[in-house]
Amino acid sequence: MKLDFVSLDKLIIAKANMRHGKQPDLSDILPTIRARGVLQTLVVRPHGDTDLFEILAGSRRYRASLIVAQERRASGDPEPVMLPCAIIDAGDDAAAIEASLIENHARLDPDEVTQWEGFVRLIKEGRSPEDIAATFGLPDLAVRRILALGNLLPRIRTLYRKGDIDGESIRHLTLASKSQQRDWLAMVEDPDVRAPTGQSLRNWLFGGQSISVRQALFDIAAYDGVIVADLFGEGGYFGDKDAFWAAQNTAIAERRDAYLVEGWREVILLEPGETFHAWQHQKAPKRKGGRVYVTTRTNGEVSFHEGYVTEKEARSLAKGETIESGTKPPRPELSSGLVSYVDLHRHAAARAALLGAPSLALRLMVAHLIKGSPLWTVRVENQIARHDATTESVEVSAAELAFDTRRREALVALGLSADEPTLVRSTIRFADLFARLLILDDEAVMQILALCMGETLSAGSEAVELIGKELALDLADWWEADDALFDLIRDRAVLVEMLGEVAGDLIAQANKGEKTRVLKQIIRDHLDGADGRPRCERWVPRWMEFPPRAYTDRGGVPMIAAHAKATSIEADPLVQPDDEIPFVTDGEDRLAA
Repeated sequence: MKLDFVSLDKLIIAKANMRHGKQPDLSDILPTIRARGVLQTLVVRPHGDTDLFEILAGSRRYRASLIVAQERRASGDPEPVMLPCAIIDAGDDAAAIEASLIENHARLDPDEVTQWEGFVRLIKEGRSPEDIAATFGLPDLAVRRILALGNLLPRIRTLYRKGDIDGESIRHLTLASKSQQRDWLAMVEDPDVRAPTGQSLRNWLFGGQSISVRQALFDIAAYDGVIVADLFGEGGYFGDKDAFWAAQNTAIAERRDAYLVEGWREVILLEPGETFHAWQHQKAPKRKGGRVYVTTRTNGEVSFHEGYVTEKEARSLAKGETIESGTKPPRPELSSGLVSYVDLHRHAAARAALLGAPSLALRLMVAHLIKGSPLWTVRVENQIARHDATTESVEVSAAELAFDTRRREALVALGLSADEPTLVRSTIRFADLFARLLILDDEAVMQILALCMGETLSAGSEAVELIGKELALDLADWWEADDALFDLIRDRAVLVEMLGEVAGDLIAQANKGEKTRVLKQIIRDHLDGADGRPRCERWVPRWMEFPPRAYTDRGGVPMIAAHAKATSIEADPLVQPDDEIPFVTDGEDRLAA
């Protein structure tokens, strides 16, 4: 990096700048720049092969300087305006985006939606949430909270940016399904309905009192019920209150038994919602007959009040009398060590027997994929795009419509609502789900498995390339060109090549000097058969083909690299093609493996 003064007319705002394309408020800095000029350096880098520099950080100072320069020229001062700049080498876009975000975080904090846009751009450039957190000195959770705004419908994000939705409500909406968000927006837009906000919104989403995971006495990792993730709280909420209380009551009973084993005279479980009044009791140690009182609240909170006796019993103790002991509960049949022994041996026998029942194993795998397991980590591909138009384009595509139709059919087959947003992590109990899978034939289960794999298939991954190769995927069967695609294309050379594909080289060469807007219109006319032009059917850009191709030799087509990596399989020298791999196919051969 070097420091230098750069003429105002040699500066442009970089696309990587978080304020590119926006008109920020300059009222706070304009008076100072009029009086003293720009004192804080701008961060810039060379703009291609030109003599220009693009501003990565400092766009507000640049815009204010333009106003001051115009005022000076109007007053007869022709001197060029020079701005102090820190010039960095031309680097990757991720570094440029980081420079812009760091500069703006240190000065005028952008709104959360603007932060989300910047962070998503960094994610697209290969940065992880942990990388972003380290760069900006933020906790990982703070970055994930901002990224959670991607779960919102674009209209909700717009309302939040405008200040029409408060912070508490937006946090609850990030936990809502897309259908719940649409229902809420309908209430917002209905003048005769008052949409719930704040705590009322949480209750509306969760059907009443929500229970935070921090209230659980049991091991969350071993819990089979639904947990709704909450990046703004402390872990999330239980989606199934009945399942929570079943696990919580079991944990309370285990804690009660532990107290009795420790020698406490009695453990009193108060009715749910009943309050323990300490002023009606006196403290008493375990050796003098103190009890443990247990209170539970509707929000899942459990409190253990150790070492209390009643006022009457306290008076007896003061006189040196003893308190009558209650009935001592029987000692548990199995100690914790014996429970572990039995569990592990039952587990070993179950998985050995499973080798002879692949059909049952298939259903267990699908059940774990849908419901999760303490040993499984499965996430749904959210299909979040930087541009809202891209997200909407995918949502209305023929491929997404076909997938959603089959997903709805599968949800109904499993006894779930067709409006569930996903199959994976659905709200059905594990036992009920497995029972449903048992009555379905293998073909239906395999179809559900394919849907689950589709929901958890990572966009831009090698897996996508392998699927396209193995199935000889032709995107023309599932996709047609739309405005969202052409709005994103800015490259004239690429558009000329595309025009050659849809209209022929003669027309492409004749129009290669036209503006990009004109080139796009000619391409659209050929795709639609409009304005007297012959229609070109089943056209797919080279990038979207399987395998993908480029239009230029400049690089920057990541799907080509992903395809090359996915299809360059190195043979394992330890496994030869003719090697026989033993596989248990019958329960009677369970020892053969």
